Amino acid sequence: MNLRVVTPREVVIDERATRVTVRAEDGSRTFLPRHIDFVTALAPSVVSYVRPGGEERFVAVDEGVLTKAGDELLVSAPYAVVGERLGELQRLIEEQFREREDRERVAHTALARLEANIIRRFMELGD
Repeated sequence: MNLRVVTPREVVIDERATRVTVRAEDGSRTFLPRHIDFVTALAPSVVSYVRPGGEERFVAVDEGVLTKAGDELLVSAPYAVVGERLGELQRLIEEQFREREDRERVAHTALARLEANIIRRFMELGD
């Protein structure tokens, strides 16, 4: 089956898989090529998949939706990180979270400055 993992920014994975295991809101599920069509909400977790050569790979998702239709298995998630090994994946996730926190901190600081400027201008108008 064809596995696609997409985020709002990019297609993270688009490749063939012989088995995909996910953790949904109601428990874990494994999908094989002839599995019935299915839709489920995913919990924040690690999705594992096996390539046709037998190599297992991993992708961490921050929630999302899985749709299995025919030969296509689509995972849509706000964030996704791919790793060949679980240890590597953990390191990549930590790096991404640090980067995301830094971006959020910069955005929060810029918003606070903007609010302060607006308040100052309103006060100047009152004078």
